[in-house]
Amino acid sequence: MKPIKVGLLGIGTVGAGTFNVLRRNQEEIARRAGRAIEITMVADLNTARAAELTGGACEVVGDANLVVAHPDIDIVIELIGGYGIAKDLVLKAIANGKHVVTANKALIAAHGNEIFQAAQEKGVIVAFEAAVAGGIPIIKSLREGLTANRIQWIAGIINGTTNFILSEMRDKGLSFAEVLKEAQRLGYAEADPTFDIEGVDAAHKLTIMAAIAFGIPVQFDKAHVEGITKLEAKDILYAEQLGYRIKLLGITKRTPAGIELRVHPTLVPASRLIANVEGAMNAVMVDGDAVGQTLYYGKGAGAEPTASAVIADLVDITRLATADAEHRVPHLAFQPDAMAATPILPMAEITTSYYLRMHVADKPGVLADVTRILADSSISIDAMLQKEPGEGELKTDIIMLTHQTQEKNIVAAIAKIEALGSVDGGVTKIRLEELN
Repeated sequence: MKPIKVGLLGIGTVGAGTFNVLRRNQEEIARRAGRAIEITMVADLNTARAAELTGGACEVVGDANLVVAHPDIDIVIELIGGYGIAKDLVLKAIANGKHVVTANKALIAAHGNEIFQAAQEKGVIVAFEAAVAGGIPIIKSLREGLTANRIQWIAGIINGTTNFILSEMRDKGLSFAEVLKEAQRLGYAEADPTFDIEGVDAAHKLTIMAAIAFGIPVQFDKAHVEGITKLEAKDILYAEQLGYRIKLLGITKRTPAGIELRVHPTLVPASRLIANVEGAMNAVMVDGDAVGQTLYYGKGAGAEPTASAVIADLVDITRLATADAEHRVPHLAFQPDAMAATPILPMAEITTSYYLRMHVADKPGVLADVTRILADSSISIDAMLQKEPGEGELKTDIIMLTHQTQEKNIVAAIAKIEALGSVDGGVTKIRLEELN
């Protein structure tokens, strides 16, 4: 059987990793796929570097349009990234009847509905395992392995940069700014780390997982997104003293009122496995009604871990390319005509527990005022930590953990607490998830 011919758009870190792993393991991959898979064309603006990386093993061009239009190319791998030219090239490849593999989470999160519709109409496959959590096969697990389950919730550490920063802040007691500089020096963080540290990258990935888990369209614009830039080292320390660790989590839940879709710093009990995921590693917890909780752990980025996912998609497409389109696994797990219109809940309507820290005057009656405000909002306290003021200081920190309440209730209560004359500055609020 003749080999499947692949065109690669972009031979940066992941592209080079894909080329190398595919060449290194070509015999094993062919045995699994049933036929050889060969990258025969590479498009990259830096043609000299691309030629050097491929060693003359394939045709190198500077114009990606030549790849997506080439009649001999069966599958196009898009590793350019971003929303602009990548979207145009993917849609052109689909229009030309080519299957697509992409690691572009931003593209799928923002334009997945349009892309999947185009692919369905043309009878081709768009595969995107590498778009979420690097080498961890979480897309395949959600879409196929857990297909018997009604997924209840997903909670994931899905950005290695922020997890590295939080791990270093906890271990070394350093500030966010100090650790960010170190992360940039080590190559964990980009020169412009905004997408990572502000939670946007994690929200892209969470949006994709939510669509597959609950059978809803991708709706990145409705995700609540908070990063870690405002976290202070003292909150990480206080959380530890209360038996919790702070992680940037992507959380999506099925509730009677709708779907929660949120990314933010979260207190997690230190006893949970996911709380002990350190450094730049990723982990995703999935709760299904039949299987219970499952945990997926591994490298969320890097040349060869991500290449592993890209090549797994190539093998899947090779196996399924000749299958009738109606008998393939749907892009978002559910049949296109069975997608749900379940609403995404606004943050004001979500229900969770909270960590509150306030700097208050060290005098009688202050705690009573705070607890009265919380009680008036039907918010009960689960645990409290009151720090002794330093020598000569007249103010101290009070830390409270609440039981579950709606976000709008805690926001209203915080506004009243901050209005107290005995409270200095704002109240720090961090959400808490037990992940039971």
